Amino acid sequence: MELGAGIELATAAVPHLFLPLACAANVAKNVAAVTSTSTRTPIYKAYAKGENIGDVTAKGECVGNIADLLGTGLSILFSKRNPSLVASFALLSCGYVLSSYQEVKSVVLNTLNRARFTVAVESFLKSGHIPSLKEGNSKENIFSPPWSKHTSIVLGPRFRDAFQEPYSFLAIESLFKEERYMVTYNPSKGNIYALLKDEAKSDDILKAAFHAHVLLHFIRSSNVNQSARKQMGLTESLHNCAMPTALDFEAHIAESCKVVSLLYGDFKKKAAEQCSVVYCDAPVGPCSDAHKEIKDVT
Repeated sequence: MELGAGIELATAAVPHLFLPLACAANVAKNVAAVTSTSTRTPIYKAYAKGENIGDVTAKGECVGNIADLLGTGLSILFSKRNPSLVASFALLSCGYVLSSYQEVKSVVLNTLNRARFTVAVESFLKSGHIPSLKEGNSKENIFSPPWSKHTSIVLGPRFRDAFQEPYSFLAIESLFKEERYMVTYNPSKGNIYALLKDEAKSDDILKAAFHAHVLLHFIRSSNVNQSARKQMGLTESLHNCAMPTALDFEAHIAESCKVVSLLYGDFKKKAAEQCSVVYCDAPVGPCSDAHKEIKDVT
């Protein structure tokens, strides 16, 4: 929205380009309107209980209208002092963007999306503690720059995307005979893949996602340790430090299976206490040994 307003403001400096700039400004504003509407609806839904979604939406829109009227009134009073147009626009736009960011960060949702699930799992693996809803929402990463390169988790991929060759599948197939999912790492693409079998249910999807984060934790910890050894002159090459061998990945996957079998029930129970969307029906197993194994790796 602010980008569209800025383009409109630029038409005063280049009046001969008024038509293309005005069109671009309208497109930017329409895109912003669609984006804001699509993101506002899930927030309203998260606060709805029973059939009161209409009440929640009405109150949210009323707050928006009141803010618009107050802003219009303040802008009229502010404009009487004849301030610099560009400076005023830049200052108010920065304030608007910052306020919008803080508004989104302050919303506490009681469901788990990918970002909040990542926060919950990482906190659990490091300390055995599941953050509260407010704490988890505040730690959620809202912005992910497209140029940032990091290992991501792909849930429900195609088989050919997850495995480079048949050997990589056969090497770990026996580890997941009792599960309705499989978790693997494809070094050529740098992603962790959680494949779901035909009979997989919602709990299996949750467990697969948890297992994928456990595997990611082991791989990252291994890379950090190897980087430290590289600085001490104990590794052969930078390539081996940044990219473990296939045997290393198989070992990480086997180790992650042991940890998940011990920790998943405890994680699910604690997550259910903090987040109503996660239902706990799995028995809680001993987790002290698994936490010890994780600390040994880190």
